Amino acid sequence: MSIALNDVEQEILLKIAREALEKAVQGIPLPEVKLNKLPPSLQANGASFVTLTINDRLRGCIGTLEAYQPLAEDVQEHAVAAALQDFRFPNVEPSELPLIEIEVSVLTPREPLIYDGPDDLIQKIRPGMDGVVLEDGFRKATFLPQVWEKLTSPESFLSQLCMKMGAPDDLWRKKPLKVFTYQVQKFHE
Repeated sequence: MSIALNDVEQEILLKIAREALEKAVQGIPLPEVKLNKLPPSLQANGASFVTLTINDRLRGCIGTLEAYQPLAEDVQEHAVAAALQDFRFPNVEPSELPLIEIEVSVLTPREPLIYDGPDDLIQKIRPGMDGVVLEDGFRKATFLPQVWEKLTSPESFLSQLCMKMGAPDDLWRKKPLKVFTYQVQKFHE
């Protein structure tokens, strides 16, 4: 894994995410991220997911699999999106802000996973380590590695991921899908 943000860099990203969350929920314009004042690792393009929880229950989670903008800006954008654009939840209300805990996941580039049938796929994905992307034509879904904490068997992980992309839960057993894996460095408030 090529991600190695230190404690200071992690704290900076969490502060950016918290400020973006609070301002966006309150309808206040976001400050510009001053990239030239940040460590080079936060200026470089990076892919992230921002996860919001209240009492360990998911409240929003949005991110990207591809690095297309500076990591600091990516975290800011996804903190706002997790609060206001996750279709699974109503928008975060100002009264919820003190209850929300923020987790940031910084992703490695995804790698194709070559496999020969469903049994081989189960053997090759690494529970607790791999984030997984499934693709079937225009449908695509991902689970971060943290999802392994709740879906501990590869079979249930893949079945739930199929359902997340709008497919039957056993699609991964019935036809070859494009499969990609990635890892994350995660940190939270």
